[in-house]
Amino acid sequence: MSAFVEAAKLAELEEDTPKRVEIDGTPVSLVRTEGEVFAINDICSHANVSLSEGEVDNCAIECWLHGSAFDLRTGKPSGLPATQPVPVYPVKIEGEGPAAAVLVSVTQES
Repeated sequence: MSAFVEAAKLAELEEDTPKRVEIDGTPVSLVRTEGEVFAINDICSHANVSLSEGEVDNCAIECWLHGSAFDLRTGKPSGLPATQPVPVYPVKIEGEGPAAAVLVSVTQES
């Protein structure tokens, strides 16, 4: 069974604006978009740079360095230069409203 830990409060996540957090030593980018919250490994599989510095569009996060976009649901790149996916992690929302906790498990990929 995977251990979920609180990564942020829902109110801390702005729509389509990635937020970098660290969970048990793993860099994670949290993204609130299209009515959902996603957790994706924050390191680009091509260039080893932070994905949370990129832009979010159409449920994907774009690496700011070379433009590879990764699907927030699957971690798969949509085009070159990246060819390898990045891990995505399961997310749970606990509670109601802005104070709701965003829980993420980095021990299990979704």
